[in-house]
Amino acid sequence: MNQELNCCHNGTPPMPWFGMDIGGTLTKLVYFEPKDVSDQGDTEQLETLRTIRKYLTGNVAYGQTGIRDVHLEMPDQHIGGKRGSLHFIRFPTNDMMRFIELARSKNFSKLAKAICATGGGAFKFESDFKEHVQLKLHKFDELDCLIKGINYIDRNNNKSECYYWKNPDNCEKCEKVTFDFRDPYPYLVVNIGSGVSILAVRSPDDYKRVSGTSLGGGTFLGLCCLLTGCETFEEAIQMASQGDSTKVDRLVKDIYGGDYTKFCLSGDAVASSFGHMNLKERRDIASRHDLAKATLVTITNNIGSIARMCAVTEKMERVVFVGNFLRVNTISMKLLAYAMEYWSGGSLKALFLEHEGYFGAMGCLLELMNMGDSIR
Repeated sequence: MNQELNCCHNGTPPMPWFGMDIGGTLTKLVYFEPKDVSDQGDTEQLETLRTIRKYLTGNVAYGQTGIRDVHLEMPDQHIGGKRGSLHFIRFPTNDMMRFIELARSKNFSKLAKAICATGGGAFKFESDFKEHVQLKLHKFDELDCLIKGINYIDRNNNKSECYYWKNPDNCEKCEKVTFDFRDPYPYLVVNIGSGVSILAVRSPDDYKRVSGTSLGGGTFLGLCCLLTGCETFEEAIQMASQGDSTKVDRLVKDIYGGDYTKFCLSGDAVASSFGHMNLKERRDIASRHDLAKATLVTITNNIGSIARMCAVTEKMERVVFVGNFLRVNTISMKLLAYAMEYWSGGSLKALFLEHEGYFGAMGCLLELMNMGDSIR
């Protein structure tokens, strides 16, 4: 059931309405496309607004690297007294200057003097927006935006947002199952972007960052580029899906000859990531695909281990994994699902959300609406 999102200030901000999350690797945009825009107002401004709207909603790809995730579109949303659709767009942060040039070419500054942004890039690129587009950036905390975005999208998505993997260690029986997340508290959220932040969430307004690690999605992509010569995240994941990490990693059975029964360690558990790579003969038989898979398993296992320890410390049974690291990455999702269930004896459940890395941008859009016409 959609909930009307109203502004806390008088009036509404100038259109277009979007939230921007500028991460270390990816920039995410959430754009609200109104279905009932008035034709009253300045003719030049209206024409500029139509141009931006047509460009953003009339394309699936923008240049060589920008993508609109059509499957994530949320229609029939009620925001700021208007009805419309939410669109989700991403592009590499290293292409930010192209985005700034696009904003300049579409005359964005004729509509507004400021935009809302979150993420580290909101600070890094602040002077570029001011210099090249005459736009001020209103900056909001990325973790505050993350929690607000999760809360809004889960409650207003007409499709099911939350799910888990049943039988994640069995290829034939594994299935994606809907999970009712309407009463989620307390839960742990593990945000896997370039790095990882872990938050304990006890209510919409009671949350804190409890841990994190620098070994995240950016680490996986960087190492894969070094080890395999790949160029993109999608290519790295594709290579990993065809690889065999046991040709690279040293397993418990490689050391014990089987299971380590005293501590319930399966012989197939990883004892040493990349542990075989000190031997030339093992390096010679390890393919680029094997290296990609071992890199993915290494990063994922590390994240899962830290998440589990945080869940135990915070006494939480639900662990929600989000972030663009999980995009097109069912390998890691199933690894995380299995690890949470196995090492907790079934007491921890790994949950996932369809909109993965867009929650910060969504939260930023909500902050824009809360500012009302004060952003002019």
